[in-house]
Amino acid sequence: MQNQGVEVTIINAGVSGDTTSGGLSRVDWTLTEDVDAMVVALGGNDLLRGIDPAISKANLRGILEAAEARGVEVLLIGVEAPAGNYGPDYASAFNGMYQTLSAEFEVPLVETWFQGLLAAARTQDRVRNYMQPDGIHPNLQGVAEIVADLGPEFIALVQSVE
Repeated sequence: MQNQGVEVTIINAGVSGDTTSGGLSRVDWTLTEDVDAMVVALGGNDLLRGIDPAISKANLRGILEAAEARGVEVLLIGVEAPAGNYGPDYASAFNGMYQTLSAEFEVPLVETWFQGLLAAARTQDRVRNYMQPDGIHPNLQGVAEIVADLGPEFIALVQSVE
């Protein structure tokens, strides 16, 4: 981000395959006095496992409470649940938890990681061009689109603590 005029040190506290429960279990030792801001991008694996959105929401709330207690700025990034997988009630509860928590904790929200990728693809059929063969994870080109889209959000987060 230095070429954007922002100098930061990033600590990746994410764990591949992790759920909101895992994130909550690590938040206390992750938020050291050196941490000024945090990106919370959890829920995808909760969705894949069909975890009750009420449990995921409670875990995310715990993470946001810990950040708030330590004065850490947060950018919340949501995951969009398709209505077809677990039904419209599940999707509504899952998708709504991000908006509710963003408002409750007054933290900025990016609705989904994939908004930049979807904009680049322009049609749902072309999304596969930006995905790995598993159809879940973005490929290198997809990551580049996501980074380009989220860059301004990350810069705004960093600038909020300066």
